[in-house]
Amino acid sequence: MQLNLTGRSVLVLDGSAPAAVTVSALLHKRALVTVAAPAVCAALEDLALRGRLTWVTTPVDESRFDVVLRTVAPSKAAAPAAVRTAGHVTLVGAGPGDPGLVTVAGRAAVKQADVILTDRLAPWEALKWARPDAEIIDVTKIPYGRSTSQEQINALLVEHARAGRHVVRFKGGDPYVFGRGFEEVTACAEAGVPTTVIPGVTSSIAAPELAGIPVTHRGLVQGFTVISGHVPPGHPDSSIDYAALARTGTTLVVLMGMRNLAAIADALVAAGLDRNTPCAVVADAASAGQRVLRSTLADVVADIAEAGIGAPAVTVIGHVVALGPAAVQAVATASRCFDT
Repeated sequence: MQLNLTGRSVLVLDGSAPAAVTVSALLHKRALVTVAAPAVCAALEDLALRGRLTWVTTPVDESRFDVVLRTVAPSKAAAPAAVRTAGHVTLVGAGPGDPGLVTVAGRAAVKQADVILTDRLAPWEALKWARPDAEIIDVTKIPYGRSTSQEQINALLVEHARAGRHVVRFKGGDPYVFGRGFEEVTACAEAGVPTTVIPGVTSSIAAPELAGIPVTHRGLVQGFTVISGHVPPGHPDSSIDYAALARTGTTLVVLMGMRNLAAIADALVAAGLDRNTPCAVVADAASAGQRVLRSTLADVVADIAEAGIGAPAVTVIGHVVALGPAAVQAVATASRCFDT
């Protein structure tokens, strides 16, 4: 779609998973998207919950919109004759959200796939590279909401591969950085299904970078530590030593930590980390809706509440956050120059 859609209202009358590919492209072009459908796939529901689009289940006045798309799912060509001797699963790291950050190898895998299982944080726009007859399966996990279980995902990978198909698991970020990719590889191995893993650009580095924040800087910090904030400090399932973390002297990058950020900040301060340590939150990194909030460890929770920022977001804690605003602006102006 080559039209200038910035700020234009677009009505999409299709809530299917293939429609999410077109919707993702519209959002990339900064269109104001409304999806009118009695039901939508989980990825579109997630975008609606995050305020990226409007979803309505009742008929709307189409004359109020600049563009109306009735059915955006591509027509399905007849499947090739079943001459394959064995199926295969390829785990593709899809990067932080911009299709331009998918690797060349990842793009090639998508183009060759018979079946693609994709999640909410992968760049759906990149699925326009898929063959017209490829089956797209939405396995989005909305935090504390509609979700496809990991067991179901594993079963789908094995089922389609055993049927002789090339299955691509298109995963946001890198498959092995809190992506449960190795669980999927293990499930395939136990079922006798061969797998290939294509690394992806991890949001733990990309999100700060796209916000103009280096995770290391000569003379200031000599390392960075990436942790999951999925469970709070003190939880029986948490294996993180926050006291040790506070003493590392490294930049701290927290993934999946928005819900527990207050507890994480309190634990770090209680362990001796200066409450005035600079802190930044990068939400919807590498997307047209990227937002960056800069604060301190003491104030970040209140500041994100006031700004209305929610998941998905990456939190960066450390003195690199306070580096020069001129350099930050120079990087920020170049952070959305990728095209496909």
